[in-house]
Amino acid sequence: MLRLQKMQYAYNKNREEVPEPIKADVQGSLPAWLQGTLLRNGPGVFSVGETSYNHWFDGMALLHSFTFKEGEVYYRSKYLRGDTYKCNMEANRIVVSEMGTMAYPDPCKNIFSKAFTYLSHTIPDFTDNCVTNIIKYGEDYYATSETNYIRKIDPYTLETQEKVDYMKYVTVNLITSHPHYDKQGNTYNMGTSIADKGKTRYTIFKVPPKADDSAKKKLCLKNLEVVCSIPCRSLLNPSYYHSFGMTDNYIIFIEQPFKLDILKMATAYFRGVNWASCLKFDADDNTLIHLIDRRTQKPVPTKFYTDALVVYHHVNAYEEDGHVVCDIIAYKDSSLYDMFYLANLQEPLKNNKLSSKPSCRRFVLPLQSEKDAAIGNDLVKLKSTTATAVKEKEGSLFCHPEILCEGAELPRINYDFNGKKHRYVYITGVELTPVPTVVMKFDVDTRQMLEWKEDNCWPSELVFVPSPNAIEEDDGVVLSVVVCPDPNKAAFLLVLDAKTFKEIARASVDVDMHIDMHGYFIPPCPQE
Repeated sequence: MLRLQKMQYAYNKNREEVPEPIKADVQGSLPAWLQGTLLRNGPGVFSVGETSYNHWFDGMALLHSFTFKEGEVYYRSKYLRGDTYKCNMEANRIVVSEMGTMAYPDPCKNIFSKAFTYLSHTIPDFTDNCVTNIIKYGEDYYATSETNYIRKIDPYTLETQEKVDYMKYVTVNLITSHPHYDKQGNTYNMGTSIADKGKTRYTIFKVPPKADDSAKKKLCLKNLEVVCSIPCRSLLNPSYYHSFGMTDNYIIFIEQPFKLDILKMATAYFRGVNWASCLKFDADDNTLIHLIDRRTQKPVPTKFYTDALVVYHHVNAYEEDGHVVCDIIAYKDSSLYDMFYLANLQEPLKNNKLSSKPSCRRFVLPLQSEKDAAIGNDLVKLKSTTATAVKEKEGSLFCHPEILCEGAELPRINYDFNGKKHRYVYITGVELTPVPTVVMKFDVDTRQMLEWKEDNCWPSELVFVPSPNAIEEDDGVVLSVVVCPDPNKAAFLLVLDAKTFKEIARASVDVDMHIDMHGYFIPPCPQE
C-alpha cells in the first residue's frame, strides 16, 4: 500500500510552479568550473477542473532549471504557457486533445477542428504542449514534443515565447524530440510527412546556426535545408520513431513495425478513441534500418533488416573499418507506452509490468556489399563484436545485434563523442516497472557497470557535462534530478564524478518537484 501511495504521489499530482529562483542547499563540493544551467522538461499538470489526462505523457509541460553560479545553485520552474495551456485554463477543463487523451467537445477554434474530407486533410492540427525535450536551433532554445509545433523559450527565465510551426519551413507533421548537433553548430532533425501529394515520407533536414542576414527575424529555420527524403514502406502506416543516429558521414534511421494507422487516426475523434489507439506493433513484420550517406544525401543501396523491435532512444553511432556501428535501446514489443497510462500507474502492482525489458543492442552495418559473397555469409569483419549481417540476397542483409547490457534506458554519452567511437554510456536502470531507482555508468569495452542508488530516490535521465579542456572521455560530471517519493525527503540535483561515479555534491530544494523527461545543459551566457 505504501508503494502504491508513492506512485500516486509521484505521477498524477499537479505540481506548483516556482517562478522566482530559490537558492538550493548544497551539500558536498561542486567543481569550480561547473557553471551554467541544466534545463529540463516534463509533465507537471495532470488535471484541469474536473477533467484529467489518461496518460502520463499527456500532462501539460512544466519547465524547470538548476543554475550553477560561483559554487551556488538556484532552482526555478514555470509552466509552458502555450495555446494548449491557455485554452485549457480558460475553459477550466481539458479541451485540447493529446496522444492518449481525446477531449470533447473542443470550443477552441483552429485546434482539432478540421473536417476530414480528403487524405491530405486527415491529420488534425496538433497540440503545442511541448512537454518532452529541449531543442537548440542556432542561439535559440525551444520546448518540443513530437508534433509540428515547438515553443521558443527564454532558457534563463523560462518564459514562454513565440509558437513556431515547422510546416511553414518543411512539410512534416510529426518530428523527433532528439535532434543532433555538429561541430559547426548545425542542427539535424527529421520528421514524417503524411500523405502529402499522395506520398508519405520521412524527411531529414538541417538547420544552420545563423539566420540569413536579410531575414527580418533571426530565425534559423528560415534557412532550413532538406537533406534527404525517404519513402515510407506504407502510404497509410508510417513508422513511429523518437530519435535517430548520426555519424560523420551517415544518418541512421530505423523504420520499425510500430506504426500509426492514418485512416484510424483520421476518424479517432468521431469514434471516441484516442490517437494512441491508432499505433500498432506488428511482431510478425521486420525492421528496416536505413543508412543515408550525408555526402550524396541519398540512402546507400544496401537494405539492412532485422527482427521486429521497438526503439525510442539511440545511444550513439560511429564508423569503424568499413562498417557503421549503431547502438540503440530496444524492446521486443510496445508495452512501454501502455505502462504509463495513469490508470496503470495508480495500480502498479496489478497492472504495470513491462512484457519486454529494454536492452542495449549493437548493430553493425557493413558499408561494402561484397557482390561475390555467397548467400548466407556474414559480412561483418569487426573482431570486437558478435553482431552479424548475413547476406540474404543481393543488396539485402539481415542483421543480428550483440546485446551489450539489459535493463537500460534514457542513454546519454559525452556528446563530444557523438558520431565517434565511445566507451561510456550513462543510463537509467529499468526493470519491469516504470519506477527508476538506479542510474549507471556502463563501460562498453569491459562491460563493467557502476551504479548510484539511494532509498526513496527516483533519479532522472543523466546529463554529462565535460570539464574544461577535458582529454579523457569521462572527464567531467553527470547530473540527475532526483525526486523523492517520501514527502519527508527533499528533491535534489545529484552531481556525480563521471570517472568514479561517486557522489560529490547534491543541491536540495524544498519543492514538490515533478518527474521530468529530457533536458539540455546550457553553458553560461556571454554576459555572465
